[in-house]
Order: sequence, then structure tokens, then C-alpha cells
Amino acid sequence: MARPAPLSAAASPGAPMAKADTDRRLMRRALRLAARGAGRASPNPMVGAVIVQGGQVVAEGYHRGPGTAHAEIVALEWAGAKACGAFMYLTLEPCTHYGRTPPCAPRVAAAGLARVVIASEDPNPRVSGGGIAALRQAGVEVEVGLLREDENHLNEAYRKHITTARPFVTLKLALSLDGKIATRTGQSRWITGERARRIVHRLRARSDAVMVGVGTVLADDPELTARGVRAARQPLRVVADSQARTPPAAKIIHASDRPALIAVTAQAPDERLRGLRAAGAEVAVLPERDGRVDLDALLDELGRREVASLLVEGGGKLAGSLIEQELVDKAVFFIAPKIIGGAGAPTAVAGRGVAEVADARRLRDVRCRRSGEDFMIVGYL
Repeated sequence: MARPAPLSAAASPGAPMAKADTDRRLMRRALRLAARGAGRASPNPMVGAVIVQGGQVVAEGYHRGPGTAHAEIVALEWAGAKACGAFMYLTLEPCTHYGRTPPCAPRVAAAGLARVVIASEDPNPRVSGGGIAALRQAGVEVEVGLLREDENHLNEAYRKHITTARPFVTLKLALSLDGKIATRTGQSRWITGERARRIVHRLRARSDAVMVGVGTVLADDPELTARGVRAARQPLRVVADSQARTPPAAKIIHASDRPALIAVTAQAPDERLRGLRAAGAEVAVLPERDGRVDLDALLDELGRREVASLLVEGGGKLAGSLIEQELVDKAVFFIAPKIIGGAGAPTAVAGRGVAEVADARRLRDVRCRRSGEDFMIVGYL
């Protein structure tokens, strides 16, 4: 097995430091390794492992994707005999069940490691706590919880999916200072600048699926592919389209070899469904809610398809429905310092809205930074 590309020399352990500082430094190294699996590891978690012998890093690994060796196995195979008596820094506890690969905990327990430092327990009910117990029963010193919050944030999509069987939903919107996502004539290109658009393509590359409402398809004819970034695979493209109004010639259907998924209701005309299927799209007929695709049913369907992370890019009606039904986990808003104006210009979040300001949905853990000429605001609902 090829050795993973090493991290920068700056990340390597230097002069002797306090044990706690050394542990944190090496766990951060393992977390950076784990992040290399973004857009590749799903529906598995992103995991990194570092093995240290005599104060020196002798092996490291990360999980590259379903069916490939897990991070700790990659590191152990590279370390070989040097694993005996060594310390391992592992971002997630080793698994104990057979999946696409054999369980990792027995391999780690039998490697002769003196100490294993684990950032967090695995939320998977088939694993949680079992891997840690297996190591301790084998006489390995195990410490759990170092940089736990960092690991939990890194694998927020995996944690949502493995415990609810639904994807982690991120709502991305690009809007003007006055909350518009298009002009009164429907023009929306481009409200935000080039740097913001590059970030959006990276978000797509790291997501299992990207979804819009049919209104966005009809107005903008988007591709919804990740472009200009290195991506292991293109995300599944999804359209919430109760009446199957997506044109068979739409770019979203033909932009990738991977078939787009058009979510419709039983009220969609058969001839439109035949046209979409003939064009290469996949059609999912789902229950309806208030005349539209039931978004709960759609998220269940995506979960069954092993979609752990879903990026929603609009439009306003879809965003409003998701927020009103409390189905959004994370919001990423790009705000351009522009004023579009106009009562007829579409707003970023439609729907009924709240009656009282006190009832407004608040974000937590909010971060704000410049993105070129625009502002990027990220928070959790």
C-alpha cells in the first residue's frame, strides 16, 4: 500500500514539550490527515491516524473512501514492527463490526501499541464504546476526548446520518444586502463575486448531493457540478419538482455521467416523467405535503441512498420550506454589498415567515469573514 503523502515539516514534532502539548499537536496532525478524506470518505467518517515511536512520527494514514483500508490500518501496515510499544493518535475510535472491510479494533489491539489517544467515540450504535473497550481489555492504555469538538465538527455530516439515517442539510444562499437572490426580472448572475463562487464549488465537491427547487432550474438552468476543484466524484444533483416541470434538456440532467434525481409527487403528468427518464434522469415519486414534495420523505429517500451531506442552493421557496419545517442544520450565506431593491424581486427565504421578531430563528456558533468583495456568514440552526 502506498504511503500517504506526508504533512509539512512544520507539523512534525520538534523539541521535547509537555505531554499535553505534544498530544494536542499530534492529534491536530491526525485531524488534518482525516480532512483529506473530505468528499471521498462518505458515507464513512473522515479519520486520521498518526503513530509515534521514540518521539518521532513513524507512520500515518487516513481513510480514503468506502471499501479502502481505514486510517489506523493504513498507519499500522506502514509502521510494521515499529508499532510495538508506540503511541497512536486516532481521531475516531476503531470499529468493531464487519462492513465493507473487517473490523479495525482487533488489529489495533493486537499491534502491541503502548498507548492510544482517541479524539472521540464513534456515534455508530454498532461501534460506540466497543472499540475503546476492546483496546483496554487488551491492556492498551487508552485516553479519549482530546480535541473532541474538532472531530465532532469535522464529521458533523457522518454523525447526523449515522444516528438519524438522514443527511446533514446545509443551506447555501447568495444574496444582496437587502436580501434579494435575483432582480425583479429574475436575473441572478452574478450577485456575489468570483471568490465566493469558488468556495461554493468546494462546498459542492465535499457534499454527497446538491439540491435546488424547480424554480431555480427554470430560471437559471444550473449544472450544480463541482468545477475548478479537485473532486473525487461529482455530487448527486437533486431537484425538488412536484409537477416534473424540469425540462428534459436542462443542464442539471446532462452535466455529469451520474444521473440527476428529480423528486416528484404522484400528481406529476406521466408524459413528463417519461421525458425525464428518456433524457437520463432518475425520477423518485414521493408523498406530497401541501401540494409539494414532502421534504421529510425526500430526506429519508436521500438517506437511504447513503447521502450523508446535502447542500441546498435555493431558491427562496425551497429555503423557506426547509427552515419552516426545521430541516436545516447549517446555514452558509454569502452577502454582497449591493442593493437590488424591488418588491417583486425574489427574497432569499420565502414562505410564511414568523409573526414576531422574537420567533425569528437564530443561528448559533456564528462565524463571519470576508470572501473577496463579499461577506460569508456561517452558523448552525
